[in-house]
Amino acid sequence: MIVALLHRLSEKLPRVVHRLSVMMKPQVVFVLGGPGAGKGTQCARIVENYSYTHLSAGDLLREERSRSGSEFGQLIDSFIKEGKIVPVEITINLLKKAMEETMKADEKKFRFLIDGFPRNQDNLQGWNTVMDGKADVKFVLLFDCGNEVCIDRCLERGKSSGRTDDNRESLEKRIQTYLQSTRPIIEQYEKQGKVRTIDASRSVDEVFGAVLHKSDFVRLY
Repeated sequence: MIVALLHRLSEKLPRVVHRLSVMMKPQVVFVLGGPGAGKGTQCARIVENYSYTHLSAGDLLREERSRSGSEFGQLIDSFIKEGKIVPVEITINLLKKAMEETMKADEKKFRFLIDGFPRNQDNLQGWNTVMDGKADVKFVLLFDCGNEVCIDRCLERGKSSGRTDDNRESLEKRIQTYLQSTRPIIEQYEKQGKVRTIDASRSVDEVFGAVLHKSDFVRLY
C-alpha cells in the first residue's frame, strides 16, 4: 500500500515542478531545531516584519492527516505518532503545493521560511533532486535549545494544543530522531557556511533580537 501511494506521488511531482518552474524562483530559508525550540513562534515574528511566507512541514502534514478523504492521512498519522519522519515524497509534495499556491496568488510572495525541513538525509536528497535549480536556499536558521527545555515547553503547549504528539513518550522519540537524523544535515550546511545558530533558550523577544542580529533577513529583504 505504501509503495503504491508513493508511486502515485512520484508521478504527480513532475507536473507540480513544471508549474513552479515557470514562476519566479522561490527564495528559501530552512528553519530547524528540536521540538519546542520556538521555530513557529519566531517564524511568525519574521513574517510580521519581512515579506516571507511561513510553511511548517509539520503543520502541512498534520493538516493533510486530518483532511477528509486524504489518501495519505492514515500513513502520516502512524509516522507522527511513532515520532518518525514521514516519507520525503509526501512532505515535498505538500511543500511544493503550498509554495505554488502562494506564488500564484501573489507574485511578490516568493520568499519562504520552511520550518522543520529537511529533517534527514533522505529529505535533503529528495529536495536536491526535485528542486535543483528551481529554488534558492539562502541559509539554515537553527534554533538551538536544551532537550529538557524543549520537552517542558511542548508539555505545556500540549495542555491546549490538542496535538497527539505533545506527550513525553513521543517527545523523547522526536528528540532522538532530531539528534540522530537532523543534526548531520545541519553539520553539512555548517561546512558550507550557511547556518545561523540562535540560542533559543531565552525569552521570545531576546531570541528574535538574536535572529535579526545573526541572520541575513535585513539584507535579503
